[in-house]
Amino acid sequence: MSSSTGHLFRISTWGESHGGGVGVTIDGCPPGIAITQEDIQHDLDRRRPGQSEIVTPRNEADKAEILSGVFEGKTTGTPIAVLVRNKDQRSDAYTEMATRYRPSHADYTYDAKYGFRNWQGGGRASARETIGRVAAAAVAKKVLAELAPGFEIIAYVSSIHDLNADVDHDTITATQVEANIVRTGDPAMVEPMIARIKEARSEGNSLGGTVECIIRNCPAGLGEPVFDKIDADLAKAMLSIPATKGFEVGSGFAGTRMTGREHNDPFYMDGARVRTRKNHSGGVQGGISNGEAIVFRTAFKPTATIMQEQETVSSAHESTVLKGRGRHDACVLPRAVPMVEAMAALVVCDHALRQRALRGDIGLQPPVPQKD
Repeated sequence: MSSSTGHLFRISTWGESHGGGVGVTIDGCPPGIAITQEDIQHDLDRRRPGQSEIVTPRNEADKAEILSGVFEGKTTGTPIAVLVRNKDQRSDAYTEMATRYRPSHADYTYDAKYGFRNWQGGGRASARETIGRVAAAAVAKKVLAELAPGFEIIAYVSSIHDLNADVDHDTITATQVEANIVRTGDPAMVEPMIARIKEARSEGNSLGGTVECIIRNCPAGLGEPVFDKIDADLAKAMLSIPATKGFEVGSGFAGTRMTGREHNDPFYMDGARVRTRKNHSGGVQGGISNGEAIVFRTAFKPTATIMQEQETVSSAHESTVLKGRGRHDACVLPRAVPMVEAMAALVVCDHALRQRALRGDIGLQPPVPQKD
């Protein structure tokens, strides 16, 4: 099973939802980067369960322990290992799933692939695995702060079910997003979204939606031609998050309804910097960042576990029914926001280090104007 991602900044996550703990090993982090457990804990607190009335009540503190790779508050250049111990496992809530496949979960497909699976909380298929990603991204953000000062990632809930937020990409702040428990960027949508999630939960049902992400002050030149385009790597990263079902960058599918003249991004000079006027490209052209804000959206399906009886089959391939049990989010979107930011940080950090290896620090600065 592949549990690693990245080239120069490479991470490997490990652990299961109901095992002793989960964590990550980070390889390739440059030495001398200031990092503390508190830096990592800040982001873990944003994704942990039990943080508000609209998320799963599982009571996990998700306290990070740095086991290696950091000395006197700075990275040493050697592998960094971070552990988060599981404290509130209730495996008995999943005994019904030991022999019955949960609809739209990974139960059947894991059995089909391995002939064996950990049914306690979903094992490796659980979203609890993303703890390692979020912890690693806290380190990646520190690296990016050194390589690209001013770099910023802000994600927010842009839709839940049929409720859509209206957000200004240029002015939205992380403080605004974190000011509400649904983590949307539109104050007018906070209460309607909360009410819709509570309604679904009361019915034993679930909801999906989209998370939009803005990457600001990303240097031009990040991304590799052909297979490792930065938008292709972002797509792979986002679709590796549990419950994701779609990805689009810039104008996305809406661009198919435009003409070339409407969609093209005219260039202009802003001092010594090359800019585009419309950013329908979403900050990426030819798979390489162009210096504009990278804008993308990730679609999340309704939570697969619902508190209603559903038709299914058993591991013996016999027809049966499954009654909903366990502690789950009626809507994963609020907790997905830090996961999206984390995967974006990991991708951009890896590409920033690859660009530095290719061109030194030159490639991380605005392009030098060339005379005709």
